[in-house]
Amino acid sequence: MTEDARFEDGAARPLNLGALDVEDLQVISALVQDAVLPVTEIKWQKGQRRLALLVNRLRREERAPQVERVQSLLVIDNVLGVSSQGVDRSDADMVLSVLAVEFEPGEAPEGFVTLVLAGDGALRARVEALEVSLRDVTRPYVAPSRQLPDHGV
Repeated sequence: MTEDARFEDGAARPLNLGALDVEDLQVISALVQDAVLPVTEIKWQKGQRRLALLVNRLRREERAPQVERVQSLLVIDNVLGVSSQGVDRSDADMVLSVLAVEFEPGEAPEGFVTLVLAGDGALRARVEALEVSLRDVTRPYVAPSRQLPDHGV
């Protein structure tokens, strides 16, 4: 016998999401919009065909009294190659801001996962198949700026 979901079952928990298609990737993209990360937190694991980024994302899924962030692992699997634009890996002080995560299909099931970054930057991963995950790895914390990003719109 199954039970209906209870209100208390909806309590805030760390996110752990996966995307195997474009629609799922749009959800992850919305969750990492305005995430920031130092360039030093990008790891290309060629042998495991994985690109992993430790991002500080805005916690938009919860209505908190203050602006919160949480550290999350954004992982792209099945990666065949990685390229970048406007990202200076030698500048350890460089901080990147994620605007979106997009998928451009190639010859099925291959394609490109692109992280669109503020300031005309981008990370592009050529993938054998679309597989992206987002997993919170810390407790939420009050954003140091205590403000939402201002896009001047």
